[in-house]
Amino acid sequence: MENQQKTGAFKFRGATFKLMQLSKQERNKGVITASAGNHAQGVAYAAAKLGIKATIFMAEKTPSAKVQATKNYGAEIVLTGESFQEAYDASLKRQMQTGAVYIHPFDDYDVMAGQGTIAMEMLKQEDRLDTILVPIGGGGLISGIAVAAKYVNRNIKIIGVQAEGASAMYDSFYKGKDVRLQSVNTIAEGIAVKQPGKRTLPIIREYVDDILTVTDEEIASAIVYMLERNKTLMEGAGAAAIAALFAHHQHIKSRHLGVVVSGGNMDISTMAKIQHMAERLHHPA
Repeated sequence: MENQQKTGAFKFRGATFKLMQLSKQERNKGVITASAGNHAQGVAYAAAKLGIKATIFMAEKTPSAKVQATKNYGAEIVLTGESFQEAYDASLKRQMQTGAVYIHPFDDYDVMAGQGTIAMEMLKQEDRLDTILVPIGGGGLISGIAVAAKYVNRNIKIIGVQAEGASAMYDSFYKGKDVRLQSVNTIAEGIAVKQPGKRTLPIIREYVDDILTVTDEEIASAIVYMLERNKTLMEGAGAAAIAALFAHHQHIKSRHLGVVVSGGNMDISTMAKIQHMAERLHHPA
């Protein structure tokens, strides 16, 4: 339940571990990154704790709650582009101009290692886990979890989940080549990535057993279910793994299953839309 982290998502883990590896000279240069929102808050909060200047590039459609929360941690915010990819490209240009240290949201081994602590904690709480369901955007979370989990138990299965409208990793995994999407369209903006990471994709091919996709209606239904039955709020990306469990449970062979709820930073103003989409799944026109 990473939605219960202080920053509302798992990203604080990887950002903190990465920033702690920086030298004093690197810290003085400041850090820069691009984010769908959750990595932004993770970097901003970690940077504030360590006294480092942070500049964050975010897509224009990033939920206002995520933008405001990141500002509140003291970071400079730049809103640009349709998706993460455009914000990422713009942030690289700024990094070339300023010389700040780039903190990639997923394609960085230190960031992956930080995210992998989730697997260690899950297996410490329940050592009988035989399968873990993990949402995928660029692949940093599942890469860290897969390596860590299989270090402890090489037989454990790691299953990734992507939104149908942003399935770059799913396509790349099964087509055997790096697929870059022209556009992405999903309510799970936290995993709306057009292209897999160059470092995460090889790790996923080696350590991940399967990848599934879910529709926006299935994601919306999972959000509503968890809010009504468990009184907990998940964002679209955070609900993806639970949505996959509901949609594909007949095909998932597991006696002890772990599910990663990656975040809960949802724009509350979209709740009516979420409810409508969930109803559409159960009562199609």
